[in-house]
Amino acid sequence: MIALVDTSIWSLALRRNQEDLNSFERASVHALHELVTAGKARIIGPVRQELLSGISQPAKFEKIRIALQAFLDEPLNTLDYEEAARANNQCRAKGVSVTAVDILLCAVAVRREWAVFAADPDFQHYRRVLPLALYALPSR
Repeated sequence: MIALVDTSIWSLALRRNQEDLNSFERASVHALHELVTAGKARIIGPVRQELLSGISQPAKFEKIRIALQAFLDEPLNTLDYEEAARANNQCRAKGVSVTAVDILLCAVAVRREWAVFAADPDFQHYRRVLPLALYALPSR
């Protein structure tokens, strides 16, 4: 299955010191590597922006920017944004707060029948309201 990868996973792989990762985080990075190798990892522009934001060292920014150039942004269109707004409204009506990027990620994944790959527990809350598939780490 295609996985739309959240900032939380890309960050583990590209921004964090690999020696500092716990076992779940290492497994997530490994799973991302497998998805990338299989051509099944996708990114959207707002996730790219989040990932590159807040990097104070220009050399590190450039290294991550160049690494991400291997991935084209999934094209977004009006329907994606409309579905994100609808999903936002559905979640809020059920008492689930969302962020703009997270709910856009959800809408894109649902519309394309992809899974979201995230380490962020908020996606578990979104899944209670939306028909959202979450990428599960492969069993070892």
